[in-house]
Amino acid sequence: MDRPDNREPDQLREITFVRDFTTMADGSVLVSFGNTSVLCTASIDEDVPRWMRGSGTGWVTAEYSMLPGSSPERVRRETKGPKGRTQEIQRLIGRSLRAVCDMKKLGERQITVDCDVLQADGGTRVASICGGFLALHDALSRLVQKGDISSHPIIEACAAVSVGIIYGEPRLDLPYEEDSKADTDMNVVMTESGEFIEIQGTAEKFSFTRNELDALLKLAEKGIQEIIGLQKELIETPPSS
Repeated sequence: MDRPDNREPDQLREITFVRDFTTMADGSVLVSFGNTSVLCTASIDEDVPRWMRGSGTGWVTAEYSMLPGSSPERVRRETKGPKGRTQEIQRLIGRSLRAVCDMKKLGERQITVDCDVLQADGGTRVASICGGFLALHDALSRLVQKGDISSHPIIEACAAVSVGIIYGEPRLDLPYEEDSKADTDMNVVMTESGEFIEIQGTAEKFSFTRNELDALLKLAEKGIQEIIGLQKELIETPPSS
């Protein structure tokens, strides 16, 4: 069966990164995976959580939210704190970014990466990781430019993508229409060097085989390397100081 947007099974949606979409944060990127759009900003705090003071190391954390108009049915604001799904996603984003950041080089600073979903059509968490990495990278680049740190803390790039089995076929980068029908869906986070940071996979309807798992991971690796290529095109040019 054809995909809703007529892509090949191993083809990504159109992905764009708009640098400095807002100008107040230390790093800002608007990321779009097809119709999914997420505003990612990175803000530097010249302090660390109390339990880290005196350690000489920094911290990277993340927050995630869906704006009320981001889906066909209005999303209620989480005024009483993040709910379970939101907590799970923002912890995933934070873990992914910390995996490629040298906290010693950061010094005793905390960087908060905020990922606000403007429009949701599947893959909001993986888009947040991809855009969040770029916002973090730009914020850290500006610290280096100002002489606040001597070298860049980013070790290597990281990116994420969704994959799944729909009507028996492994597919890359699922929009909501496919994600909601998937027999199996998975989110994969990897580094530029090809190592895994996180794999989240669930059999929604039917169990999946080892061969199907391998096929999904191969698809994810292909897509992630393509996304990292796009990320590197952007960061080849330093951000404005």
